[in-house]
Amino acid sequence: MICSDEHWLLSFYRVSEISGSLFFGRLARGMKPGRIQVDMTKHFADEAQHAWLWTECLGKLSLEPLKVEEAYQDQYITEAGMPVNVMEVLAITQVFEQRVLRQYNMHKQIPNLNPVIREYLERIMKDEEWHIKWIRGELKEMETEYGRDNIMATLKRFHDADERVYDKAMKENAHRLQNILASYGATK
Repeated sequence: MICSDEHWLLSFYRVSEISGSLFFGRLARGMKPGRIQVDMTKHFADEAQHAWLWTECLGKLSLEPLKVEEAYQDQYITEAGMPVNVMEVLAITQVFEQRVLRQYNMHKQIPNLNPVIREYLERIMKDEEWHIKWIRGELKEMETEYGRDNIMATLKRFHDADERVYDKAMKENAHRLQNILASYGATK
């Protein structure tokens, strides 16, 4: 039996994946043809597939997706500012994808985790690893245009914003995490 807080969390993951898909789809549509547009198109397709996988996971658990008003990444622009070029879009995406992978991995480590949830986490995490890899490669390629120091400073700015957003989210949802852990007989 899934507790209501884990139901919310899985629905939150779903909404975040939908938001990511819409964002990357708009970017891919507006980019000039080339390698970045191709990878961005795959990235947006993966995000849409992840939203479907979370929907499917909820269905296998006999749950309907909950309406979640705000995705995690919605708070990024407030904290970090609007990306102004492709390099900044990739940098903020890199930081966000690393956070997603850490969050999914943390969820996967819950003792006695429902095997359905574990299966979906593992499936989605494979794609998240590719997202990090392709963006890391593109950022490396962009060093000649934007400068390594500028890219590193941009990554740090977005990492610092991510830490603030994550800390806020953890404070707001600490009770949910504790309830999820308790439902599996684990403690934080």
